[in-house]
Amino acid sequence: MNNEQATILVVDDTPENIDVLRGILKGKYKVKVAINGMQALKLCASDHLPDLILLDVMMPGMDGYEVCRRLKADPRSEGIPVIFVTAKNETRDEIQGFDVGGVDYISKPVTPAIVLARVATHLKLRSAYRFIRDTFGRYLSEEIVDTLVNSPQGLNLGGEKRKVTILMADLRGFTSIGERLPAETVVEMINIFLGTMTDVIQRHQGTIDEFIGDAILAIFGAPLQRENDSLRAVRCAIDMQMAMVEVNRQYRKQGYPAVEMGIGINTGEAIVGNIGSHKRSKYGVVGRVVNTTSRIESYTIGGQILIAENTLADCDARLRIDGRMTVMPKGLSHEITLYEIGGIISDEENQLPEKENDLLIDITPPLPVRISVLAGKFAASELTGHIVKTGKRRMQLHLSGTCENFSDLRIVLTAQDMEFYAKVTGLIPGHSDMVLIHPTSMPAEIEAIIQPSTAITGVA
Repeated sequence: MNNEQATILVVDDTPENIDVLRGILKGKYKVKVAINGMQALKLCASDHLPDLILLDVMMPGMDGYEVCRRLKADPRSEGIPVIFVTAKNETRDEIQGFDVGGVDYISKPVTPAIVLARVATHLKLRSAYRFIRDTFGRYLSEEIVDTLVNSPQGLNLGGEKRKVTILMADLRGFTSIGERLPAETVVEMINIFLGTMTDVIQRHQGTIDEFIGDAILAIFGAPLQRENDSLRAVRCAIDMQMAMVEVNRQYRKQGYPAVEMGIGINTGEAIVGNIGSHKRSKYGVVGRVVNTTSRIESYTIGGQILIAENTLADCDARLRIDGRMTVMPKGLSHEITLYEIGGIISDEENQLPEKENDLLIDITPPLPVRISVLAGKFAASELTGHIVKTGKRRMQLHLSGTCENFSDLRIVLTAQDMEFYAKVTGLIPGHSDMVLIHPTSMPAEIEAIIQPSTAITGVA
């Protein structure tokens, strides 16, 4: 905002006072006038708001203090700086002016240089406030922006240790989908997903710490701690999974493939605050709880929510537990138990669909495949095998060797030279070379080949 474009609203019931202020401001600002409180409120409810208000206190009908209270109670006008200009110059009068939301106080008779200096200062402050809102508001939550704006230490480096609940969500198999699509399509798909999930997370008062490609890291408990942050994180995760229906509806409308999301949640102590250098910093979270959350999320399959035992213990509600597993995440010295959450028992609206019994059907003849057991982005080992059974959401593989539970696989149909990705979700007791898998990404061409209609024998 430059001064020539700024509009100043002068509110005073005395024509002589209006003329004095108009004369001081003339040539530097656009000036509007209201001769009473109701007229001022009406002007501030219009589409053309003033950038700053010079407000008298002693007016008939409604005094300036009440006008200011009403302005600050209205979301449309709460951000407009109000400077009181009045003959009431006792200390208690000034304190009352600040208490109702004024930013400054000028005593009558006014000094032109003082009026111009105060007006210019508060217009600059408002411009800076708008800059922070407009710039950082696109990337940070409302809470963090409020911290930056309202706290004198908001931009200082440093942090504090506190209990937080971390939520990490990721589109399963999206990397392989992205390899088959144009770059602009990939970006559009990610934007639809992140836009939808941002609305859900902020509705549950979570702080979005970071977007990492198609993954989201959110914090519950920072910068503000609230009652039962862990339960809000679980509610948020359930709503996020429900929101995937809308994400895939938009994808179908654009002709894009459907996707699934996995979510991991963990609770523990972490360092939160402004992290970085004096040239570049961000509000973030650091600690083992973050790394463990990432590991938990890596165990998920599409549509699944896995939470740690300490999150379960911290939730002040009975959760619907659809399954549990004991795992040994990388970086930990002990096993942990993860719980698959299907809903909140006391809340009928916070329920994911019950799991269906996915009947596995024999494929005759079995489909030969080449299998890469992945470690990160790289193949740790190579196997061959056959897809011997298939269902709606899982398959059974007969391998030439063995692989661990929860391994990520890249599978190539040998005859067609077509690939898809999957996660091992179970080992067949007594058969070390048999595993159950859940596809995380499968092109439509492969679905047409691997489908229950090709089978002849059904087994549970």
